[in-house]
Amino acid sequence: MKKIIDRFCETKKLNKEELKALLNISEEDREYLSERAREISVSVFGRRIYLRGLIEISCYCKNDCYYCGIRRSNNNAERYRLTPEQIMQCADNGYELGFRTFVLQGGEDSWYTDDIICSIVYDIKKKYKDCAVTLSLGEKSYESYKRYFESGADRYLLRHETADNEHYAKLHPAEMSLDNRKQCLYNLKEIGYQVGCGIMVGSPWQSVDTIFEDLKFMSDLQPHMIGIGPFIHHKDTPFADCENGSIHTTLVLLSILRIMFPKVLLPATTALGTADPMGREKGILAGANVLMPNLSPVSVRKKYSLYDNKICTGEEAAECRGCLERRIQSIGYEVDRGRGDYPDFKRS
Repeated sequence: MKKIIDRFCETKKLNKEELKALLNISEEDREYLSERAREISVSVFGRRIYLRGLIEISCYCKNDCYYCGIRRSNNNAERYRLTPEQIMQCADNGYELGFRTFVLQGGEDSWYTDDIICSIVYDIKKKYKDCAVTLSLGEKSYESYKRYFESGADRYLLRHETADNEHYAKLHPAEMSLDNRKQCLYNLKEIGYQVGCGIMVGSPWQSVDTIFEDLKFMSDLQPHMIGIGPFIHHKDTPFADCENGSIHTTLVLLSILRIMFPKVLLPATTALGTADPMGREKGILAGANVLMPNLSPVSVRKKYSLYDNKICTGEEAAECRGCLERRIQSIGYEVDRGRGDYPDFKRS
């Protein structure tokens, strides 16, 4: 197995049989894979971890994705949306705590018109010129993405979830299209964003074949950010009884992605920390270099329930940041206090 790993580190390429072998490796071999991925991460970023201040602006969503707790047809969801003033208060709090990237994430909520989103982005960037703004607001038109970018948005996260059409159709209602989702990602890249895609590890019907398609798609897209985490079911979705994704497989894939994309911004996600109390530390040691603590008002955090048992829903932002910094230091890393852009990236 070590020969396969060493060859992969040299070529940055895997065939389907090699991928299958890596996805089924022993814990001992996974540790070796993590070590090799970690060496690559340290060679590019040093032992620095970037923090992103996550602001979950709305749990209203027009979509009905079968895996998601804030899906349109979940009548048990407690809905909220933050006003522009509340969002700015979160950014103010985050800036005081040392955050230099703010991630505005939410369901596809039509209350936030392009004018409102552009105004929010513009106001944050005007007030905090040394900060980056990342948006994660779903599928929009080319023109909308361009307006957000011209207002100052730097990055956009849009997880593709799966690059296999048949698999995509099993996770989403018929009105949603994988082709459109992929086109959105290519549009974002053309406009000039730092672009992020990603998948749920262990989602229903995922296979070696679908993961291989994901890696091929990512190789073509060449994203600046990749967000992956284990699938965790939500009690009020059609997948309520499905098995959660594997932590082991998630860590293997984090290492694979770090080796394939040495400069990529790779989070150890909240989902990974939810699935395993040491998940974020394990993610960093597998090659991740980004953490996304929550800046949302504590009063709404439990309502932004994409999956069950999400961590840090009761912590104040300062508590969460301090806790993460200590945990990062405990494994020999340190928080980087800059914006944490993709290496060598220049805004067009």
